[in-house]
Amino acid sequence: MLVLTRKRGQKLIINDNIEITILETRGESVKIGVKAPKEISIFREEIYEEIKKANEQALNEMGCADLNKLTGFGGIKKDVSSDYLSKIQSFTNKLSVDKPKDQ
Repeated sequence: MLVLTRKRGQKLIINDNIEITILETRGESVKIGVKAPKEISIFREEIYEEIKKANEQALNEMGCADLNKLTGFGGIKKDVSSDYLSKIQSFTNKLSVDKPKDQ
C-alpha cells in the first residue's frame, strides 16, 4: 500500500486517466473528488460490499454457488446465462451510486 500525505487542493494521478483531488479536510474526515473514465467503476467500500452480497444472492437464487464464474468484481465470463447477467445487473443498478455527469 502506498501511503501519502496530501493537502487541500493537491491531486494524485493514477495511470494517466484517473485524478483524485483532496477537496476538503475537516477533523478526521477528508472529502475527495475522483475523475475517471466512465468505464471505470468507483464505489465506496460499504457499497462495494453490498454489491458483492447482492451478486452472491443472485448466484444462490440461480442455484449456482460457484463464485468463480465471476472474473472479478465487474467482469463476468461469457458462459454465464443472460438471465443471470440481467439479475446481477438489476442488483447492481439498485445499489450503484450515480456518477457526476462531468465524468
